[in-house]
Amino acid sequence: QVQLVESGGGLVQPGGSLRLSCAASESIGINIYAMGWYRQAPGKQRELVAAISRSGVTNYADSVKGRFTISRDNAKNTVYLQMNSLKPEDTAVYYCNRGNQYYVIRPYQPSDYWGQGTQVTVSS
Repeated sequence: QVQLVESGGGLVQPGGSLRLSCAASESIGINIYAMGWYRQAPGKQRELVAAISRSGVTNYADSVKGRFTISRDNAKNTVYLQMNSLKPEDTAVYYCNRGNQYYVIRPYQPSDYWGQGTQVTVSS
């Protein structure tokens, strides 16, 4: 039973933009839990990129601050990651995750609910 589905990845040139979407089943409480976006590059550990609390408070990794924006549309059961000024080092598979807390995002506490991932490649 698929409960989190990412989309929006692709190939983009450096300096370009992409918007990732994470559509979720309402049954896992996406509208009330904090949500996070992670990424994993080849040979590297999965890392938290951005998180958003139930009330809309956000937190970002230093490497993406000022370039990425996480948002949520509870009416659509969807979380977004707007990525601007993309760099080759942003290349990774991006995953969304439902958190285990409603409001705590520092630190963000992931649950076992993960999507299948969407590939983002930044290259000229």
